[in-house]
Amino acid sequence: MKRLNNKTALVTGGSRGIGEAIVLQLAREGANVAINFSSDKSKVLAEEVKKKVEVIGQRAMIVQADVGNKQQVDQMTEKVENKLGNIDILVNNASIAPFEPFMTVSEETWDRTFNTNVKSIFLCSQAIAKGMIKRRRGKIINITSTASLMVTSPVIPHYISSKAAAHQLTKALAIELGKHNINVNAVGPSTVETDMCTDYLADEAIYEKEVEANPMKRLGTAKQIGDAVVFLASEEAMQVNGHLLMVDGGLTVKAAQPDDHMEH
Repeated sequence: MKRLNNKTALVTGGSRGIGEAIVLQLAREGANVAINFSSDKSKVLAEEVKKKVEVIGQRAMIVQADVGNKQQVDQMTEKVENKLGNIDILVNNASIAPFEPFMTVSEETWDRTFNTNVKSIFLCSQAIAKGMIKRRRGKIINITSTASLMVTSPVIPHYISSKAAAHQLTKALAIELGKHNINVNAVGPSTVETDMCTDYLADEAIYEKEVEANPMKRLGTAKQIGDAVVFLASEEAMQVNGHLLMVDGGLTVKAAQPDDHMEH
């Protein structure tokens, strides 16, 4: 029996990369999935993911919204519940990581990063938890990062601090919503080969450094993140709450070496 039969899930930033993999893994386990995207460019990608979900045999819809905007988040929630039913699983996956060192990062980049990586979790979780509280059930899963626990690069201070904030927000929500039988957890990937990292990993020296720094001597895959999300969304994880599940090959438990990461 599939672990998520008859469940409805919403995945923010679900049109590509880790988000797409999460959508497909949820669908393979029986969930109907709403795929959030933010731009006209990503709409085409979201449509393709929707088709893949339907081939699997599950219902799907795409829904455009800037998840850092309350009005758009509220409208998105209403659209999804009207079409697919009550949202049982929320995956806050939308994220950006523009590479800019601290002394040159702009206020606009800082604000945009926190809006996408932190404020979106606050807005989406608040909007969707209202229904979960009434039904006394629900799963909220936030996609954070190894950067939630350690400084992974000297050129993304805005990203690192946003992911640390997302980690703490996960724990705060777990306490607040746990009494309503709602589990709130996070998944922390290390570097994964997706389009978000294409330019970064195109440098062969950097790719080799990333692999060498990882205790498993390999990079993670988007599907592995999807598998972790499925576990946390399932009945198997009913007593897991406020946890950051690292899917990083052990990267965050080893002592960093001076040449583990290159400034790029």
